[in-house]
Amino acid sequence: MGIDPVDGMDKGKQTPPPVLTYVPQSFDLDMAVLVVGSGLGEIKRNRFFPPCAPKGVNHEDFYNECQAPACYLVVKDYGHTDMLDDETKGIRGKLSYCTCKNGKTREPMRQLVGGIMVAFMKAYLEDDPSYLNAIKGGKETRIPVDLQTVEFFM
Repeated sequence: MGIDPVDGMDKGKQTPPPVLTYVPQSFDLDMAVLVVGSGLGEIKRNRFFPPCAPKGVNHEDFYNECQAPACYLVVKDYGHTDMLDDETKGIRGKLSYCTCKNGKTREPMRQLVGGIMVAFMKAYLEDDPSYLNAIKGGKETRIPVDLQTVEFFM
């Protein structure tokens, strides 16, 4: 499961050793993969900081390198740190509000991430794809956020 994964600051400025190869379906994981991305992650919060999940090294690139079966969801109007606790302590916690473009509140993003992880595990560990299929088909009405992308690679 990749929850808004990022591989560095930009293509060519990846965290060593780089994870992304930019070869489609190159991840040889021998298991199902879930990738959840943030719709605001590739947008700068201000002129002082780069985007927290920049295009070229973010969730979209991770999903493109996945082999089947893979599930990909992008949460509209939420940012890279919106799955954290509402109160994040210490300097790193305070920075999570200043460095990344954020949604209005964090709780809906946390609910979605928790729910989709459970639905994914039920599908691939318990052979019960009903929740995942409901999300895929747009029939799950309890999702607390808008999804801008829902893709399944089977």
